[in-house]
Amino acid sequence: MRAVLSRWVDPFVVALLVVLVLGLVLPVGTGAQRVVDAVADVAVTVLFLVYGMRLSTREVWAGLRNWRLQGGILAATYVVFPVLGLVTAWAVEPLVGAPLAAGVLYLSLLPSTVQSSVAFTSVARGNVAGAICGATVSNVAGMVVTPLLVLWLMTGADGGADAPSGGLGGLRTVLLQLLLPFVVGQLVQPWVGDWIRARRWLTLGVDRGTILVVVFGAVAAATSAGVWSSVSGWSVVALLVVSALVLAVMLALTWWGGAALHLSTEDRVALLMCGSKKSLATGLPMAAVLFPVAVAGVVAVPVIVFHQLQLVVCAVLARRLALRD
Repeated sequence: MRAVLSRWVDPFVVALLVVLVLGLVLPVGTGAQRVVDAVADVAVTVLFLVYGMRLSTREVWAGLRNWRLQGGILAATYVVFPVLGLVTAWAVEPLVGAPLAAGVLYLSLLPSTVQSSVAFTSVARGNVAGAICGATVSNVAGMVVTPLLVLWLMTGADGGADAPSGGLGGLRTVLLQLLLPFVVGQLVQPWVGDWIRARRWLTLGVDRGTILVVVFGAVAAATSAGVWSSVSGWSVVALLVVSALVLAVMLALTWWGGAALHLSTEDRVALLMCGSKKSLATGLPMAAVLFPVAVAGVVAVPVIVFHQLQLVVCAVLARRLALRD
């Protein structure tokens, strides 16, 4: 029985579910939320510092030059996903209403996540350098592409004139919190790289610990803001079903699309993890810029629901992929 449980029940997935429940039910005051957010920021910075120290510069350049992988990630994020979002939003509007359907479409226009995509790629023994390059390029491009797609495809997008300001703020975060520590890690990599690579448990612990902290902070912040009280239980269930279907389609398209592009298994893992995800960290602040206040909260709900689901599902997938020969 213990062997069966250890094979099918991942302690990390259990921990992730516990964190989700705690974020939903545990009252977190403003001061405590600031502490959680600060810890999450530090954890993400440390994560990318460790990645920079772990990866050889040769691997990083190889990731940047891998045009099939990078093009696949961008196409999945800004072409395939938006088309799927348009169809899905049209189909589910009679079920969940126009505001939540608009949120589903908005979700599809966001850039990929960075920290969780890279962390899960690492856990699944994929191409970490390619994932870092692809997810980072996706986020930098998203500061411009996402607002333009919103203004083109969605009605009622207000505050468009302020979008560049929000985009610059997001770009600053990507540069300072993600790219800068990674570059610092690359600079010291020749001296500490062998030591880091010999201790995979260290990278794995930082990967998983960062994900748990980020998830708790996001869910707790949504709970404190009363996001969940603005929609009915039926709407949440419907969004979970819709999110599961969208995620399943994108996982299938990115995995088998990687095979069609003749990518290696490691590259297919990176495409799977980067091309199927959407960024909560980018989506929520950008929604506040692009939409009126009364609309932004409801539009953000599908982003939050999809974000939590993608973390749970990809945690399971990452563990299963890590067990391959």
